[in-house]
Amino acid sequence: MEMKHEDGRFYLEDDGKMIGEITYSTVKDGVVSIDHTYVDDNYRGQGLAGKLLNAMLDFSDLKGLKVVPVCEYAKAAFKKKPEIRFLLADNYQELLKGEN
Repeated sequence: MEMKHEDGRFYLEDDGKMIGEITYSTVKDGVVSIDHTYVDDNYRGQGLAGKLLNAMLDFSDLKGLKVVPVCEYAKAAFKKKPEIRFLLADNYQELLKGEN
């Protein structure tokens, strides 16, 4: 299984077949939205969505980008994990205040 990146997405391949991806787009300078997370039914339950999200968050941190979680998976991750909230775009910080 191999993690790959191209503009607008991180994806996982297994024997040349795309088995999962997380897509993102530019909202404005310095801000990206996480638009969609997908894992093939045959590969679910293995933590692959988390690996994709972590790759996206590492990329955002490295590039100094702030994140707007649009897809439900990303929204849930930001609600559950206060330690990644530093990457949220400013207007989204307020929405999660007080949530654990």
